[in-house]
Amino acid sequence: MRKFRIGLIGLGGMAQEHIRWMNAEGRFEVVAVSDVYEEALVKVGEQLAVAPEKRYSDYNGLIEDPDVDAVVSVTPNNVHADIIRACLQARKPFMAEKPFTRVFEEAVPLLELYEQQPIPAMLAFTYRYTPAFRYAREILREGRIGAVRSFSIQYLQGWGAAPNNVPYIWRFNKEITGTGTLGDLGSHMIDMARFLFGEFEELSAQLHTIIPERQDPASGNKVKIEVDDFASFQARMTGDTMGVFQTTRNAIGSGNQHEVSIYGDTGTIHASTQHPEHLVWIREEAPGQLAKTVIEVPKHCKVTQYADFTALLEGSVPDGIAGFMDGYRNQQILDTIVRASETKAAIRL
Repeated sequence: MRKFRIGLIGLGGMAQEHIRWMNAEGRFEVVAVSDVYEEALVKVGEQLAVAPEKRYSDYNGLIEDPDVDAVVSVTPNNVHADIIRACLQARKPFMAEKPFTRVFEEAVPLLELYEQQPIPAMLAFTYRYTPAFRYAREILREGRIGAVRSFSIQYLQGWGAAPNNVPYIWRFNKEITGTGTLGDLGSHMIDMARFLFGEFEELSAQLHTIIPERQDPASGNKVKIEVDDFASFQARMTGDTMGVFQTTRNAIGSGNQHEVSIYGDTGTIHASTQHPEHLVWIREEAPGQLAKTVIEVPKHCKVTQYADFTALLEGSVPDGIAGFMDGYRNQQILDTIVRASETKAAIRL
């Protein structure tokens, strides 16, 4: 079978995960790499046996390289828009990390360009490929817990909590990220809600910065934090389904805890990254008699992100893939959450 020649932009820690996923799929070969740091170019270039002339300090050269079939972008938020724009202009298929852009204003001209010349495009909303979430979606689509009335989604991490004394890094820099925990983790919650329940119709929100200053490791000075590290919001989704969301990096002991609880007329289901191979189903067998069952996820729900990317590059659009418009809508909702928090008012979308 044909192998797709990939140009990989951004060679930090998350790039190694993408390399591992590509290797596991067996349909990809990284033939070009790009990063602003020469040390990273050399290290990863040697790791992947990429020729020296295919190690680009300027990602535009990689995108324009005729030997690159598709681009995988794993970079900080402030260059997301520029890389997507360059891929659209070069008509180069791509997979880009979330969030779609730094702020919504950067997303609007990208949509205009995409509508003029659409190309195969995928956003790396990785949790669409958590088997438990995928099976929950199937159960909802088949109506097996009746009409869904409400749900809760949370995404909790603990690495930013006060006892860890995490220094000032790029994830706390508003000029680079646009938002804090909201864009980093909240974008996944937004995507999961759209994946499972449909579109957002109205929301209210509250953003907060728990740790207002962090120490700059270069200068030793304290730096004011201008992005959120806690976000909560409520939403009314398609069909008057009500949702409650919370995310933070300050939840000690949470690890990487992304989970959803879904409440239907005839049952409740719980799915989580902490137990990706099964979900919990609670139903009433008789009045006042509850049954709680742990259900293993069937094999057909164990789809990989790069299997879908392969299918996209081969010309099909797999069910459940996060495409260009999913990234755009996600960024639009992130912007609405920020405005709802600032105005202390519910906003209709």
